[in-house]
This record gives sequence, C-alpha cells and structure tokens, in this order.
Amino acid sequence: MYKRPALEIVVTKLHAGGKFDKGSYAVSGGLHGVGISVVAALSSLMRVTVKKGGKIYRQEYKIGKPIADMKVLGECEKKDTGTEVTFFPDETIFSTTKFDFSILETRFREIAFLNKGVKISLAEEETGRKEIYHYEGGIVEFVKWVNESKEAIHKPVFFTKEESKVIVECAVQYNSGYQENVLSFVNTINTIEGGTHVAGFKTALTRAINDYANKSKLNKDENLTGDDVREGLTAIISIKVPEPQFEGQTKTKLGNSEIKGIVDSITMTMLSQFFEENPPIARRIVEKALEAQKARNAAKKAKELVRRKSAFSVGGLPGKLADCSSRKSEDSEVFIVEGDSAGGSAKQARNKEFQAILPLKGKILNVEKANQVKVFSNEEIANLITAIGTGIGEQFDIEKLRYGRIVIMTDADVDGAHIRTLILTFFFRFMPKLIENGNIYIAVSPLYKVRKRSDHYVYSDDELKKVIAKLGQNVNVQRFKGLGEMNPEQLWETTMNPKTRLMNKVIIEDAAKANDVFSKLMGDDVEPRKRFIAEHAHEAEIDA
Repeated sequence: MYKRPALEIVVTKLHAGGKFDKGSYAVSGGLHGVGISVVAALSSLMRVTVKKGGKIYRQEYKIGKPIADMKVLGECEKKDTGTEVTFFPDETIFSTTKFDFSILETRFREIAFLNKGVKISLAEEETGRKEIYHYEGGIVEFVKWVNESKEAIHKPVFFTKEESKVIVECAVQYNSGYQENVLSFVNTINTIEGGTHVAGFKTALTRAINDYANKSKLNKDENLTGDDVREGLTAIISIKVPEPQFEGQTKTKLGNSEIKGIVDSITMTMLSQFFEENPPIARRIVEKALEAQKARNAAKKAKELVRRKSAFSVGGLPGKLADCSSRKSEDSEVFIVEGDSAGGSAKQARNKEFQAILPLKGKILNVEKANQVKVFSNEEIANLITAIGTGIGEQFDIEKLRYGRIVIMTDADVDGAHIRTLILTFFFRFMPKLIENGNIYIAVSPLYKVRKRSDHYVYSDDELKKVIAKLGQNVNVQRFKGLGEMNPEQLWETTMNPKTRLMNKVIIEDAAKANDVFSKLMGDDVEPRKRFIAEHAHEAEIDA
C-alpha cells in the first residue's frame, strides 16, 4: 500500500508494529504500536541497522522523518540476524538528555530475570562503568536477589504452567521477617498495582496453605487469613498473556477477568503438589503463618487497647493532634513533626482551617525489625494510625482518609533525615496505598536565611553560593539546624504556606528496588547495609 520498505513503515507509521500481525509475537508488552515511532519523532538522529537474509540494511531518521532511502551496507552470514537501534534524544525537546544509569539498570535487570538466558549489557562511556545481566535461573534467582538482605527459611518454590495460551511462572520464598513483598509482571511489564493475576495468586496461596495445615492437623484453631500466610513472603509472579488488558495507559494494573481464575487454578494445583512432595518446607511455611496468626491476635488486642485509650481523647483522636476545622479530606493536610519545640512552632504557624499538626515524640519504632505486637503497642505509631483514619492491612479503607496530604516535616539534619526514613518505612510497609495514591509528601525547609536589607531563604549550599554572589559582601547568614529555630512567621512563610512552600511528593517508581533499599537500610543484616553505603556514599550531601 505504501510502496516503501517495511523498516521505514514500522518506524515512521503509527500502529504498524509486528504485534498487529497475530502470528508475529506470542505475547507483547506494547498495545498500540507507537513505541519506536515516538522514539524516532523525539530523536535528533536515529539509526536502525538490520541483518537479514545475508545482507545488512540501514536507514537513518531525524525527528521521525527518513534522512535518505534505506541502504544496503554489505553482506553477512545468512544465519546472522538482528536489529540494532541507536538514537540521540533531541536537546531542543527534552530539558535533559542525560540517562540515569540506575533506572536503566533496574529495568534491564528485571528483563534478564524474567527471561532466563537473555544477556543484556549496559555500559556508560563517560564513567567506563559496565554491567552484564544474565540469569540462567530466571525468577528463582530474582526471588533470591530480593531476599538477599533477609534470612530465608527455605529454598525457593518454583512452578510454571500454561493454560489457555496463558503462561504462569511463580517463585515463592519466605524469610524470617514480617513484611510481604509480592512483585508482579505481565509480558515483562512491572504491574506495580497488581491486578487479576495477583488476586488469583493470593487467593490460591491462602487456600493451599490452609488445606495443608488442616490435613496435617497443624492448625487446631481458626483458619489462617491472607495477612497470616503472606507475612515474610517474597513472591515473583510473571505471566505471559496474548492480549493483556491494562487499566490505564501506564499499564500498572492488569484487568483481564479470566486471568484470576487461571492463576488461581494453576497456583492451587502446583503449590498443593509441592507441599505434598516437600513436607519439611510445607511445615516451615505453615508454622511461619501460625506465628503470624498468634501475633495478629495479640496485635488485635493491642489495637483494641489503643482504641480504648483514644476514646478518652476528643472524638477518639490522639490528644497531641491539633486538628483542623475542615472536614473535607481533599482540602486538608496533616503535618507530622518531631518534638514539642517544632510542634509548638508549627501549631502557631499553621492555618487552622485546613492544616492539622501531629507532633511525634523522638524517633518512632523501626517497623522493619519489629513484629506486629510491638508495632501496634507503640504509642506514636498508634497515634499516627488513628489520626490518618484509614486503618491498615485488610481493614485499610482509602475512603476513610482524614487528610488529602500527609506531610512529613522534620529538621534538615541527620536526625531529621533518620526520623523521616523511619516514618517512610512505616508508610511503605503498612500503608503503601497512601504512597501509591499520592497522599504522602515531604516538606522542604530552608537551610539558611541570608539577610541584606531583606531576608532571603535558601534551600541548598549551591543556592547559597549564588545568593551571596548576587548580593555581594556584608551579608548575614543564619544556618537553620531545626524547625524549632524558626519563629512561626518564618515557618509559615518558608515551609507551610501553599503559595510559597516547596514539597516533594513521595512516589514508588520501582517496587522491587524500593523494597530492597528499605530492607538494606532498615533491616537486621549489617553487611548489605555496609555495601549499600559504600556504593552510594559519593551521592550523599555533606551537612554544612
């Protein structure tokens, strides 16, 4: 129809990719056939070289248009096939054209894990750094990698099966910790919001463990809940679907209704078979779940005690909470601050109509190292849960959220950073939906006040140098070590006033990487933390 080479059509025309020919790919991550066309359109130069049929072909493009007709560069062995794409992002379109090694590293590692045997090389010319990602064990190695900084209690359980042209692969391994970590992928796309495949897996996991526990007479009380069987669980779920239906263009949640039943059926069959063939591992997993059940029941009592205590406060809210008058969650925000000094300044600085203040006493419990009984017995965490209003775990209900923005406001020093990390660890482990929903923020307070005729608030050392250079000599520089050092007017003007403040929204770009960082930084194992600090020390900012 176009009377042009197929290569040119694929690159320059939308919806012309191989995925639209049912025989070309068994599965595909892309849905719309725009990927390479968009890359070409946003590149100052894109070069595509193809080896096929004993010849080498090449064509170059600029901003989506062919620079010249396709050329035959020469000949090659007939067995040699493949495509090489080189592109240079257009500097007039993008604000930055520098690639982030860590982002590419995360994605390439995922692809190598999910496609065992594939070898991917990543090199950075500027630094000479080079990494090769190659895993013959596939997702079994993936689950081991995720559990690297944890104490695994058994070897990984792996199964794969195909049903109705859907391929299901799962790797499961429990560790001695208390956190659940289920990573899911569809056609190698990271579905961070889960979907029908995750729902099917979780349902079958709970049923399979309960069935084995009851048959083996290991559980004499009530059935284990989903939360019980997933405590300390690390699981990788990778499925290949011919025609995936994702919810939204970001492809973070699978919507195919039929997939739930397929994954449920396969998981139930394969896990039940594994448990029967491996009683020692099955027993360890059941015992881990029974311990979680006991802890849940003890935690329930602790939570009920917290509720009874909070009933004596106004409206059942923590006594330390200075609430706002607005009852519309979308219009209100709560600032989580450290200590009475900062809390006092924040209470005086705030707009009482829509800003609430919750002071915390010192450093909250590190939930990465604690079981649920300790977590829910901790007064500061109990106050936090009560103030937010959503509940946690299976009782979590986003509709009950009392504040649309939950702002962590700590001092701009090492202690403040540690407290901020402890609070973020709690949210990531117990209320991840708040992060996914975009409700968690970090306040950015100034590091310096520079005075020369008027006040200038500065948020970094680089900015300080520029401000001093602009204002000239004879300036007065004050370093803010804590929020309590600012008077209420300064705190309002710099950090709390929606018209002038800076805030960072907390997001999860990569769930596996986030889990790995929290485990290494906040977990029990010291060696992975040492390695992480050594590798990333050059990225740290030195406190002035």
